[in-house]
Amino acid sequence: MTVDSLREILRFGEKVNTECKEARSDVPRSVYASYSAFANTYGGTVLLGVAENQDSADQEQRFTITGVVSAQKIITDFWNTINSNKVSANILIDENVYAMTVDDCEIVVIEIPRADYNTRPVYVGENPFKGTYKRNHEGDYHCTEAEVRAMIRDENPDGNDSMIIEGYTMDDIDPDTLRSYRQNFRNMNINHVWEDLDDKTFLENLGGYRIDRKNRIEGLTMAGLLMFGKGLAVRDAFATVFMDYREETDVSVDVRWNDRITYDGMWENNLYNFYMRVVPKLISDIKRPFKLEGMQRVDDTPIHKAIREAFVNAIIHADFLTNGTLKVIKTKNGFRFTNPGVLQIEKEQIYKGGVSKARNPKMQNMFRMIGLGDNIGSGFPSILAAWQGEGWVLPELTEDAINNEVTLTLTMEKTTSQNPDVGINVGINVGIKMTKTESLVFQLLVGKPDITSDEIAEQLKVTRRTVERNLESLKKKGIIERIGSKKNGYWKIIKIAENGLK
Repeated sequence: MTVDSLREILRFGEKVNTECKEARSDVPRSVYASYSAFANTYGGTVLLGVAENQDSADQEQRFTITGVVSAQKIITDFWNTINSNKVSANILIDENVYAMTVDDCEIVVIEIPRADYNTRPVYVGENPFKGTYKRNHEGDYHCTEAEVRAMIRDENPDGNDSMIIEGYTMDDIDPDTLRSYRQNFRNMNINHVWEDLDDKTFLENLGGYRIDRKNRIEGLTMAGLLMFGKGLAVRDAFATVFMDYREETDVSVDVRWNDRITYDGMWENNLYNFYMRVVPKLISDIKRPFKLEGMQRVDDTPIHKAIREAFVNAIIHADFLTNGTLKVIKTKNGFRFTNPGVLQIEKEQIYKGGVSKARNPKMQNMFRMIGLGDNIGSGFPSILAAWQGEGWVLPELTEDAINNEVTLTLTMEKTTSQNPDVGINVGINVGIKMTKTESLVFQLLVGKPDITSDEIAEQLKVTRRTVERNLESLKKKGIIERIGSKKNGYWKIIKIAENGLK
């Protein structure tokens, strides 16, 4: 932080990521509540030695730099507390805490990053239910028991959806839903060894039914019940979770939506049925080019795949053990996918790809076994690549840590120009420098590995020779390789594969 940036912060006053405290000789006790709050929300900065006059009507005069008596003493005292059992975890490094001189006054700056999902909740004292805080625009607030439990659940490296929902059996599975899924499974996995299993054994192999021999219990898992359960059973077990699709393509003061799918007693409201009912409505207006592979028409496009990927992502990352709505909105110029639960991985890493932490890995596998949902960590880059290939506005991922939800907005509107920064972000994950054209070509390969040189040339508005030159350069750099023939093969992204994707 510079003196100029500090003054700019004070001009606008305290906000969700800034806290000012008057401190002379000691660290105020409230600093540790702010430490917890910032760590559990978006991260933020605490300024010690800055007084606030709440009665001041002039925002620019509201904050006064009063300074501290000894910055070094305050910094030492702060570190002693952070490294003790008075807080649950130290997530800071030396560079996060430092002194500044402003107007001949010393102040102390504490920059607090957001804690990783496996460290949250960060709390004061020894009881997370009493000492966990989060941050909103009004300041630090004490977390509810539900908020703390949600953070504790997210620490589980195996996700949430393999837990057995006691009291729920195969009688609570909707046979028509499971039959539909198994047909799709057969179509995608010819002669699979699970094909002839009975329903219970099939679900057990899929992660929808589990036997806990240690505790001598068995039953449907959270994944099995939510994906394939009868509507009444799903509503009984997850009474605070809702599914809602709305088409808002032609709304007005008198018309709030043009079409809607929510529970109305006409369908078994499990996640698989919700997905299968909504997807056709989402993609009904998307153009399908005529293309033949051999004698068979192929009418899937990167946009169709990206929309399905976004929907699957909303499901597999949702926290179905908290209050919230899995919400899908189709607008005049795009789509919004909202799921309950905050981000578990930093937004920058999600855009970059290569790392994934699904709350519901069993559901993720269920979708993947029928060809839905991308490989671990590659889903979001493929969405970016598809949108970039059309020259549309960059997909926007927003998080509301207070209302506990994440929204992905896909806008089907042209940007003023191609934005190679998206490709460069993906390239960071690869670890090898790429030119802007290489980045754009690379994005398209991530989104559609079987894309042809002619298709790339058409989307990027360059010559086929330019495309082939860039493909050859990417091959020489060891980023991609060609699998199969020139006509029927595909591009393998080998450098991303080394970072954990397949």
